[in-house]
Amino acid sequence: MCWLFQGQPVSQAQVGRFTCGKKNQVWTGIYTVILVEGQDMPDCGQGDVYARFRVGDQRVRSKNLCIKANPQWRESFDFNQFQDAQENLVVEVCCKRGRKSEECWGVLDIDLTRLPVNQRQLYTCVLDPNKGKLVFLVTMTPCSGASISDIQSAPLDNLTTLQETQEKYRLMNCLWDLNDVGYLQIKLIKATDLPSTDISGKSDPFCTLELGNSKLQTHTISKTLNPEWRTALTFPIKDIHDVLVLTVYHDDGDKAPDFLGKVAIPLLTVSNGQQITRMLKNNNLSRTTKGSITLELNVLYNPIRAGLKTFQPKETKFAEDNPKFNKKLLACNIYRVRKISMAILYTLQYIKSCFHWENTRRSITAFLIFVLTVWLWELFMLPLFLLLLIGWNYFHITPGMASYSQDLENMSVAEDEDEDEKESEKKGLMEKIHMIQEIVLTVQNTLDEVACIGESVKNTFNWSVPFLSFLACLVLFLVTAALYYIPLRYIVLAWGVNKFTKKLFNPYAIDNNEILDFLKRVPSDVQKVQYSELRAELGNQGLAKKKRLR
Repeated sequence: MCWLFQGQPVSQAQVGRFTCGKKNQVWTGIYTVILVEGQDMPDCGQGDVYARFRVGDQRVRSKNLCIKANPQWRESFDFNQFQDAQENLVVEVCCKRGRKSEECWGVLDIDLTRLPVNQRQLYTCVLDPNKGKLVFLVTMTPCSGASISDIQSAPLDNLTTLQETQEKYRLMNCLWDLNDVGYLQIKLIKATDLPSTDISGKSDPFCTLELGNSKLQTHTISKTLNPEWRTALTFPIKDIHDVLVLTVYHDDGDKAPDFLGKVAIPLLTVSNGQQITRMLKNNNLSRTTKGSITLELNVLYNPIRAGLKTFQPKETKFAEDNPKFNKKLLACNIYRVRKISMAILYTLQYIKSCFHWENTRRSITAFLIFVLTVWLWELFMLPLFLLLLIGWNYFHITPGMASYSQDLENMSVAEDEDEDEKESEKKGLMEKIHMIQEIVLTVQNTLDEVACIGESVKNTFNWSVPFLSFLACLVLFLVTAALYYIPLRYIVLAWGVNKFTKKLFNPYAIDNNEILDFLKRVPSDVQKVQYSELRAELGNQGLAKKKRLR
């Protein structure tokens, strides 16, 4: 029997619970929750206030805001509606001050069965006495596209279904449903040479597939290292920049399943209808392990909807376990930031050398370029220059082909989290430096975010993801044309009018930065390594080099 599930990110314990007989679940709708603001909340004291939302096993948490009378969240979350499910939306507002335990300001229970379809419902709910109110909106939208079947009954193998799906995502139908970006079909054929986990030298493998917050799982095949699932699975695509993650586990009965291997495949790298074999990787996707998996993918999507979605906030992942401090990950993030900082420093030193006339010819050339640029400069030249830079790299760098081997050798992706935990337990560091660890954890995550943004900018210009680079070219071309034909004062005036009137036309609009939303879709160097298809020899070679460096 094959079944589907949707909920939190898969952990060992969770997969163990799922394999013990959870019912078939197919989501047929989406609940969109927009957390707007708090009203009349306590504004005394220091600390953070946040909200937690839960629908069944699906949980999300809002960002932390400083305690004040009218905190403005403006965040959006999506929950899946299952067939025949009678689950309520549970909302909990909490406050946390320093290291003290969190304080609950109120728990709300919303009946989702009474929601009208495609109509936004406004809720202004009163919290506990003297704790104010919480304002949020809920919308129920029908959704289709998730399914699981035998490989002989794959939906896109049916000519009528294929034509209907292609028609649905035609370029001319780009404005029908902007949230329905595309359709993904996976034919999961087999896995070969998996690691053995029991005394008999065999395993009981099953596979989970994740796309964003959506997850599917296959049946378990007993006593084999070469399972043949021959299963067809489909997902609705909300964001073309999502990554399909396939994880193979060993079903250990009532115990937590054993991890066997994982593969990550960005949707934009899919070649439709081609059967591919990917080597399995470790849990961090940093090096290859034993075994491979064979599958066939088909992605149909509307490029206009996909392009518009790129400049909208990325979907919030369901709540994961609390992040843990990892010294190797911290060292990795520091190295990534240092590499970007050194590149900027070398550029500044080059400019400084022109000012100091260390090379006469170079300084004269730089001086003439500076004078002509200042004399003839127009604002439209800035996006035009960036457009030319991306175009230059297109002809000198093969799109999408990054130096994965160099990334693998230079970047140390944290792998030994369990060893760090055991070492911490022996030395009792968790108790002794609890406050310092929280600070270091914040620094670790901040460094990761800064490094990801810097690497995303670089990877936009070196055509690591051709779709995004083409999209950047299109936007830069449009900006160039707008700045060339339209006076700057009119553009600034239109921007200001839009900013001042945005909340008048839509009081519950979610603030976002389109540039950051775009950059979050561009993979960082670490993600490029994780998504790459590496040979076993390359992974072992990179690992050996890192050992020699130590």
